[in-house]
Amino acid sequence: MEIMHKATESAYDEDNGKGKDVSSTEENDPWNPSYRCAPRPCKDLTDNVKLMKEVLREKHVLFAVSRATQTIVPDRTPQSVNDAFVNKLPRLVPILEKDSVRLFLNLFKHDSVGLAWGFVMTPQTFNQMIVQNALRCAKVALEGKAPELNGHRANPNYMNSRGYFPLHQAAEMFSADMIKLLFHYGASANLRTSGPEVIEGLLPLHVAVENACQHKFLEENLLPDKENTDYVYRLIQLVCLPEMKIFLDTVRLIAERTDDLVAEVWKYIKDGKLAETAVLLLAAQKKIRMGSCLKPDGYSKADGFAVLSNLCTEDAVAIDLKITQNRVGKKQQLKAEKNLRRMALMLVIAISEAGEALDSYIRAHPEMVPLQQLFPSTHYSAIS
Repeated sequence: MEIMHKATESAYDEDNGKGKDVSSTEENDPWNPSYRCAPRPCKDLTDNVKLMKEVLREKHVLFAVSRATQTIVPDRTPQSVNDAFVNKLPRLVPILEKDSVRLFLNLFKHDSVGLAWGFVMTPQTFNQMIVQNALRCAKVALEGKAPELNGHRANPNYMNSRGYFPLHQAAEMFSADMIKLLFHYGASANLRTSGPEVIEGLLPLHVAVENACQHKFLEENLLPDKENTDYVYRLIQLVCLPEMKIFLDTVRLIAERTDDLVAEVWKYIKDGKLAETAVLLLAAQKKIRMGSCLKPDGYSKADGFAVLSNLCTEDAVAIDLKITQNRVGKKQQLKAEKNLRRMALMLVIAISEAGEALDSYIRAHPEMVPLQQLFPSTHYSAIS
């Protein structure tokens, strides 16, 4: 009976090989949710084994559901499992290239080492599906219902070892279908990057907007002087061309699920990023017109364009005051900042007044650039 008691304790204290009691870890950690303690040993050995199996099964189900549906930060996958995943890539990549559900399930069933750990599919495995735009395999992974998966599924809100989430990767790939799939299975657009391998604090929205603005088409055709009104006119013209449609569509999709959009636009304006401001204003204008929660006093129900116009004007006045108070020092820098605010205000007013007509024009024209041409092997990444 003593041996049986120890075996029972051991079974319930085990946590994927770590052997630690998860009930004693951080209270609200979704990776280690609290679970029913091991029962006291019964006198009857058969009943004791049956009870032990029942509680163990409950624990496994609880862990699997929590780890597949809650936001998991950081990645909990051991390095040894990630190493095994790298070794499996030569077999996995051709399968995802074909987007063959049958071949993927067959691989998972017979050799899941490196593909899953801790009752869920590893973030690296799911990230590879997104990188290769394997929509059918990604859908099966998110559903987790195929018998071959043995209860494992992918979590759309599980940060990978590099510090970003599935939606960041899909935003970088400008895959509208993958983004829609992730949203359908509960992906959040409000999770930010974190860690030494990424630019901290990026939303998926930032990745989509900033990658769009690094596209060769914009870089080669924008005017060099951002403080000139011609720059603004040229910028609006370029963003409305068919070559930019795939980028605007992606930004629009993500913006619809992103909180406090006006605050994100204002950050771009404050940083002097006019191209990013134009892309976000044009793509997300419908939601921006619905209002802002940027400031609780007076702005909560206002049209976001009106809020941004007021902020630009107020900031320009504040900069003017600094210029008059600054004898030499930063006068030139302050004047440049004021000019950028003026250009941003022009953008806000122009898109506020003509944005709906521009949007109709953009939607009526199909994108002209093949997807594969947008992503050469050395394409710019806004994540890292």
